[in-house]
Amino acid sequence: MNKTFAGLTAEQVEQSKREHGTNALTEKQSESFFDKLKGNFDDPIIKILIVALVLNLIFAFLGYAEWYEAMGIAIAVLLATLIGTWSEYSNENAFQKLQEDASKIVVKVYRDGHVVEIKIDDIVQGDEIILQTGDKIPADGILLEGTLKVDQASLNGESDEATKTPLPKGGTYEDGDTFDQHALFRGAVITSGEAVMKVTKVGDASFFGQMASELSIEDRESPLKLKLAGLADMISKAGYTGGVLIFVAFMINRILVQNNFDGALISEYFTNLGVVGNDVVEAFILAVIIIVVAVPEGLPMMIAMVLSQNMKKMLRSNILVRKLEGIETSGSLNMLFSDKTGTITKGKLDVVSYINGANESFDTLGDVPEKLQKIIGTSIVNNTNAVISEDSNGNVLIIGGNPTEKAVLAFAEKNENLHGTLEHVSVIPFSSARKFSATQVAGDWNTTLIKGAPEMILPNCSTYYDTEGNKQPFTKLAELETEINDLATRLIRVLILATTEQTVTEETLPSDYTLVGILAIRDDVRPEAIEAIEEVHQAGVQVVMITGDRKETAVAIAKDAKILTAPDDVVLTSQELNELPDEEVKSILPNIRVIARALPTDKSRLVRLSQEIGLVVGMTGDGVNDSPALKRADVGFAMGSGTEVAKEAGDIVILDDNFKSIAQSILFGRTIYRSIQKFIVFQLTLNVGALLISFIAPFVGIDHPLTITQMLWVNLVMDTLAALAFGAEPTLKRYMKEKPKRRDESIVTRPMFSAFVFEGIVITAIGLWMLKGTFLSQYFTSGSGDIALYTGFFSFFILYAVFNGFNVRTEKLNIFDNLSRNKMFIRIMGLIIVVQILMTFVGGAILRTTPLNVTEWAIVLGLSIAAIPIDILRKVISKALNK
Repeated sequence: MNKTFAGLTAEQVEQSKREHGTNALTEKQSESFFDKLKGNFDDPIIKILIVALVLNLIFAFLGYAEWYEAMGIAIAVLLATLIGTWSEYSNENAFQKLQEDASKIVVKVYRDGHVVEIKIDDIVQGDEIILQTGDKIPADGILLEGTLKVDQASLNGESDEATKTPLPKGGTYEDGDTFDQHALFRGAVITSGEAVMKVTKVGDASFFGQMASELSIEDRESPLKLKLAGLADMISKAGYTGGVLIFVAFMINRILVQNNFDGALISEYFTNLGVVGNDVVEAFILAVIIIVVAVPEGLPMMIAMVLSQNMKKMLRSNILVRKLEGIETSGSLNMLFSDKTGTITKGKLDVVSYINGANESFDTLGDVPEKLQKIIGTSIVNNTNAVISEDSNGNVLIIGGNPTEKAVLAFAEKNENLHGTLEHVSVIPFSSARKFSATQVAGDWNTTLIKGAPEMILPNCSTYYDTEGNKQPFTKLAELETEINDLATRLIRVLILATTEQTVTEETLPSDYTLVGILAIRDDVRPEAIEAIEEVHQAGVQVVMITGDRKETAVAIAKDAKILTAPDDVVLTSQELNELPDEEVKSILPNIRVIARALPTDKSRLVRLSQEIGLVVGMTGDGVNDSPALKRADVGFAMGSGTEVAKEAGDIVILDDNFKSIAQSILFGRTIYRSIQKFIVFQLTLNVGALLISFIAPFVGIDHPLTITQMLWVNLVMDTLAALAFGAEPTLKRYMKEKPKRRDESIVTRPMFSAFVFEGIVITAIGLWMLKGTFLSQYFTSGSGDIALYTGFFSFFILYAVFNGFNVRTEKLNIFDNLSRNKMFIRIMGLIIVVQILMTFVGGAILRTTPLNVTEWAIVLGLSIAAIPIDILRKVISKALNK
């Protein structure tokens, strides 16, 4: 496509915006803060707390309870709900906004006579847009130039591809009819061809915009979120059961035990309705405390919070998460099928030499005699799917096309051979299945230009163009094949240029060609890819390189990239792979390292067979034909330079096409998984501790070691604040030396279980010793009665959790391991300590606190810091036992 269009001027763009608007679709409104707040008040825990509040108000009115207790519950419920809602709302919205901004499609459009790239939302009616294979049509319009094959199944349900041709001058088309051969519609996928369209409808006025307003998309829950929800549900059921049991146990204690099982005393007890009512309320409040402690309602929301905190980090590492399950599952990969060009190699291809049919080599096109040079330049410029244009300074722009196309055009550009003047009669675009492209041209030269793989063209060449541009008999086939094999061992692939006077179809190539020449193209392996491949191998992930290159070139690159390292590593071509039955492929899968001359169908088959033997599979892709494999894989890695269809099919978009970024996404997946595990241990330690203390306390003479209002603060520490603290954990290289997680592996491991149960028992034992043991309680003398002791216990419980947080965030004995890389953790834990100290001064009757003196604080601090040496001892014993 060498024809250029004027496009709209800046003034016309502004006028079109005023009259017709832009191409932005009305976004589906996300849940507002107040809707989310309202939803959170529907939470069963909040409802139970409101019942407790109402009962407190009734008994306060009757004179059996204090008003400040009801006030404390009301303030605590409101604050906890507001803070939790704000955290959830801000983190979810931040994640969605970053995801949407980074996902915006960029289109190529003519403006002021030049080709520019703009975001899809900035398209206006009247724009002239360049379309290429793999694009999603960005707006409604008509075809001006070129022929397209389009998949419109998402719009009209038709599975057959539609052929679209330019609207004749003065012709008409059926507006809104997807079957019209000249009309194009937003959302349809271009499966083949290059063209220019004129936009007739934008945004909500487009066919897709009208459909979108009537559709509701149901979001799927990610596997990890479902797993966490299941864990939360299991713990919740235990909490509700515990609440009921404690209610029954408390009432049995008051009715039977305290009355020595004496029938007369029991009968007398029931005659005092005030006492009975007060005991029922106390039992109910104790049950509520148990439920509040036990139910980890924030657990499923941990994923959104962790991802929102890591999204910017991932974008800085050129990783865009499109689907949550992608980044979660990436940490469990044990098989990765990777493309070569631009991912393992630099993707900056250079034509390093041209070889003619006489086996004469030239380093640049400028070295080639003029007449032959013109033939080469014309062959290149008129047989490409890239768009050739100019910028405002008159510089040549090469837009679109794959890396090979760009390298070949750049080779021709150095000699100003990019201005094609021939008419293109018909075009057969390149595909990995055909391994050639063809353009029939007319004008000064009537022929068909062929470009493709050597094995498809070279054996059928009978003549070649000599340095004077004349046809000569081709006799150097054996020499050139030897030269091609030699180039392959030096990581250099080749492309054949030829012409033919015979008919070419998509299915069949002619039997006779004239060789224009051979282009030798080099694409070096990325140095960072070699390191990343080694890192991925250490992580227990098998890497298989999939390439369209011939076997010899693929082997050389795979050795250079350290993918081929062992004598029993297997290299197959697509043909060899397809000759093997499924069972045989499964048996050799652990040894396969390279698939050469690969077809898109090979990818889908390899993914399917790998999954059938229980592997967690990652697949990279960039083309329309890669979409099935990307969707089928457990994690689809779409390349940032790839088609929009591939990006939509993928779970993760690798913005820089670099294998190092794929390795980073595996590391991020493992880090996020570990962060969630740390959060679970932190939370369940407090759950176990608070549950045991609250359950045991009534039987040892302590009615409420922690009040409802205090427990709501504990709950805030356990849920929102802990999620923020652990969500910012750094990516650690040592995670890449661990084995991948099994697909069905429980998120709560045996070491995690032993950690939170042990620490939960420790906090319970120290807490009960503090409350019942005279050795410690004698030092708490501030305030009246036992208020200082209960304040001390409350502060100990929170501070113990803080110091245990340092234990939880690392499995190492050094609790400061990589602490400086998680400043959020330090800030959050510092904030909790400051707020806890302030609570003792201002909490008063509502929080049941009083200011503590230096001695009392020293005891609280000493008991809390004990969490660190106690857990270090546990780690030492655990490691010794597991040796």
